[in-house]
Amino acid sequence: MEDILEPEKKRTRGLGTASKFAASQPRAPVRTTVPHAQGQTAAPKLPKKTGLRCSTAVATVLKNQKPGPAAPAQKPGTAAAPPKLEGKKPSKRPAWDLKGQLCDLNAELKCCREKTRTLDQENQQLRDQLREAQQQAMDLGTERRTLEGELSRVRAQAEQGQQELENLSAHVLELEERLSTQESLVEELQKEQLGLQEERRGLATRLEEQERRLQASEAALSGSQAEVASLRKEAAAQVALLAERGERLHWLEMERRRLHNQLQELKGNIRVFCRVRPVLPGEPTPPPGFLLFPSGPGGPSDPSTHLSLFRSDERRGTLSGVPAAPTRYDFSFDRVFPPGSGQDEVFEEIAMLVQSALDGYPVCIFAYGQTGSGKTFTMEGGPGGDPQVEGLIPRALRHLFSVAQELSSQGWTYSFVASYVEIYNETVRDLLATGTRKGQGGDCEIRRVGPGSEELTVTNARYVPVSCEKEVEALLHLARQNRAVARTAQNERSSRSHSVFQLQISGEHAGRGLQCGAPLNLVDLAGSERLDPGLALGPGERERLRETQAINSSLSTLGLVIMALSNKESHVPYRNSKLTYLLQNSLGGSAKMLMFVNISPLEENASESLNSLRFASKVNQCVIGTAQANRK
Repeated sequence: MEDILEPEKKRTRGLGTASKFAASQPRAPVRTTVPHAQGQTAAPKLPKKTGLRCSTAVATVLKNQKPGPAAPAQKPGTAAAPPKLEGKKPSKRPAWDLKGQLCDLNAELKCCREKTRTLDQENQQLRDQLREAQQQAMDLGTERRTLEGELSRVRAQAEQGQQELENLSAHVLELEERLSTQESLVEELQKEQLGLQEERRGLATRLEEQERRLQASEAALSGSQAEVASLRKEAAAQVALLAERGERLHWLEMERRRLHNQLQELKGNIRVFCRVRPVLPGEPTPPPGFLLFPSGPGGPSDPSTHLSLFRSDERRGTLSGVPAAPTRYDFSFDRVFPPGSGQDEVFEEIAMLVQSALDGYPVCIFAYGQTGSGKTFTMEGGPGGDPQVEGLIPRALRHLFSVAQELSSQGWTYSFVASYVEIYNETVRDLLATGTRKGQGGDCEIRRVGPGSEELTVTNARYVPVSCEKEVEALLHLARQNRAVARTAQNERSSRSHSVFQLQISGEHAGRGLQCGAPLNLVDLAGSERLDPGLALGPGERERLRETQAINSSLSTLGLVIMALSNKESHVPYRNSKLTYLLQNSLGGSAKMLMFVNISPLEENASESLNSLRFASKVNQCVIGTAQANRK
């Protein structure tokens, strides 16, 4: 709709422009024509009109024409100017002069037609001018839109330029700040340069001095190089000597192990030591001569190896009613420790045997005796952590750690893994168990490590790597809390189980490709007292009875195993007891065994002491074949 109306608007504007253009042109004066002789009156000349307005005006004039003189036409929107008459105004024709009136009208019509033709030409000219004006207006509109687009771009560029100007202004300010900073830095650098110049002059002086010293050093160096060459020759000789001495040291170590083992074999692969505990406070003093410790073959300074026990039997008597003389029982062992012997003296005697475990020989040390004879004290030591009363277990491990550290300088590296179990009523319990497994022994069984392997292990038991004394002390403390104990007639707190501390030792010499490994077993056996058939058995005593029966059965099996090994029997009853089954690899011909028989100094325990000494004597008479080291 707007596209349709647009040309009409432009035409209207064009007409308005043309009208203004026509109005601005000078007009010819209106002339009044004098009628001709025929009576016609000349019509006045009308002003020029444009478009439809002119045609409408002519039609109106012709329609509303009355007889009389014609009046000049007026331009729309302008006041009519009074016509100017030339000559005399024609008089009005009378009404009866129709012919004259017709002549006047014809003349006027002719004049109007002339004017119409003139107006048509002017209208055509105005239309041409309108088209030109419209074309010019379109060109101007296009130019205006182009200029508006350029104006938008110029404005955008102006805004961008303003933004860039602001950025540049900020950058200028930043540069000015940096310039001021750089200027201050330059000033500082100039000052520093002055200082460096002074320092350079000082360094130049020092350099000259150092050059002089360098020249002197070069002179000394030339003399030292000859000395270094000589020293290198000496060092090469020392390296060769060191390698030779290393070989010599290794040979000596192997020879030491051989001689050490030979010495232990000369002492016996099964040795028995007897230890008599001292009388404790509150106990009765034994009668004089109850126990005698004869001097050794070398005199009083020689360690004692014999023990004599005197026992009087009130049931025996003479015919005169005088009591019979006490019976004397003499026993001979590899070493006898009287009550005054300390823990350090006892360990000093077995230290070389313990070291055999480092050399690759299985070692087993027992503590045998009745309840209250000092077995646990011998193995673990006394309470309170007093170093003077430490037992064989902490002393043995301290000795092993020390010797292993010394052998490390010869290329040997050792690792130690400890376990601690007890055998209670033929049930194996882990004394190192913690948490919910504490005190439970049903899940621990003795099994071989693998098919065809002779090595044994205890399933579900903890095997703890140890490398220092504190770790061993923690394990012993935990084991003491877990071990099964009970009150008996001989002792307020009696161990009712066999405790077995096992230390698996693995050694390696990487430089020579040598390996060795062996277990060290330290066993605290349960009390060996016999059953008294005359005692009345209550509910608690029946449990003690079952414990005692299991203990005596396992101890009897231990004696049978040792006898079978000594007699070279084809069948050794290791499986008759969990104790001997667990220790079978440390009881055979490739092992070294030591038994401590602990006895009480009290006369009231003479019967049990005598039984213990007799059992130990039988073990001491056994001889097992030559031990062999477990080396690869």
